[in-house]
Amino acid sequence: MADRILVPVDGSDQSRHACELAFEEFPEASVVLLHVINPAEAGYSGAPAFPSASEEWYEGQRDRADDLFEELAALAAEHGVEIAEHRVEVGKPTRTIVDAIEETGADHVVMGSHGREGVTRVLLGSVAETVIRRSPVPVTVTR
Repeated sequence: MADRILVPVDGSDQSRHACELAFEEFPEASVVLLHVINPAEAGYSGAPAFPSASEEWYEGQRDRADDLFEELAALAAEHGVEIAEHRVEVGKPTRTIVDAIEETGADHVVMGSHGREGVTRVLLGSVAETVIRRSPVPVTVTR
């Protein structure tokens, strides 16, 4: 049985489902929520490449993460689970998630998959697939 569960969250239905699964399957475990802010996404936001625009984008992402954590804390409470920790990290999602496993002392990861198939999976890659390959602990992926 897992004692400390890491759940990467991005606000998608898949990550919400991963949280619900973690709360249901590991009710006694300590749950750590992780939201990764990917700086590569800043270039796709359409914001001008000025330092103040970058800061505004980052602050918007932090606010989004805070809102997400509040929503997931309420979901956890519905399941009788308390969130042990929530973290916001900046970086490449796959590397940041794998690094967070060791940093948080997680012994299991529960994460959502976007369910990409075929060419889009090959072209876009898969965060879940890469985490599975690099994780030193078991990973449960939900769809």
